[in-house]
Amino acid sequence: MKRFLTPSDIGDLQQALKDAAEVKNNPYGHQHLGKNKTAVLIFFNSSLRTRLSTQKAATNLGMNVIVLDINKDGWQLETEFGVVMDGDKPEHIREAVPVIGQYCDIIAVRSFAKFEDKEEDYSERLLNQFIQFSGKPVISMESATRHPLQAFADLVTIEEHRKVKRPKVVLTWAPHPKALPQAVPNSFVEWMKEADVDLTVTHPEGYELAPEFMEGVQVEYDQKKAFEGADFIYAKSWASFSEYGKVLSTDRNWTVDEEKMALTNDAKFMHCLPVRRNMVVSDGVIDSPNSIVIEEAANRVVSAQAVLKRMLENL
Repeated sequence: MKRFLTPSDIGDLQQALKDAAEVKNNPYGHQHLGKNKTAVLIFFNSSLRTRLSTQKAATNLGMNVIVLDINKDGWQLETEFGVVMDGDKPEHIREAVPVIGQYCDIIAVRSFAKFEDKEEDYSERLLNQFIQFSGKPVISMESATRHPLQAFADLVTIEEHRKVKRPKVVLTWAPHPKALPQAVPNSFVEWMKEADVDLTVTHPEGYELAPEFMEGVQVEYDQKKAFEGADFIYAKSWASFSEYGKVLSTDRNWTVDEEKMALTNDAKFMHCLPVRRNMVVSDGVIDSPNSIVIEEAANRVVSAQAVLKRMLENL
């Protein structure tokens, strides 16, 4: 496996889930794979779960880990080609990326959407430059359009908590004071479409996700109707795609609360974290026994370790 961005990169999901279960049950059983190997984790944006979980996963596999916060630890990088570099960016990504590749065996990159240009964000130019120029396997730790490590962890969590063969999974938009990327919901939809679940997405009009992700997915604009009979509720805020990067609504009627959860089939509540309490979800829901957000976060180590293990095996 040379890159990890989409479900197709990891292949058969059932086998991937078996791999995840294996590393969860025996987290230190494959350290020979990572001995004398180095992972560089590069952050263009802030992180808590992603940094800690990916670093722990690599360490569990016996790897050396270098963490680079570009905004604090490195030169500002010019990413445009054909420009005269007479501004505040002293190094070009065309040299920086292959240099980084000389110092490691696997590269993981985190870079959010900027919401300045939809085509620029959805082209994934920055991430693709690492794939093109590094000469090393590349993992997306969240990009402008996807967050595959989170979605893989979400799938692992659903597998562990499902009570029926084909559970009803609902992705619900939730209000938020800031414009948030579509990366998490995009990847969640992408992975759930490949899994054996009954997926429904609910959101106010104007918050439709990119068509490339939503083909064949049921959309329900009535949140309460969407919640009926659900086995899993996944709450997430995202900015508009059609009116790119805009916050069209902060309607608190979309907050996930106890009344709405009562419509479900005793559903488990999920969120990728961090979460705005009493805006995205009520205290009563996230603190309830049916909240599995901590288990979900713990599985971020599992998803990262399963991916790293695959890459190490293929080096």
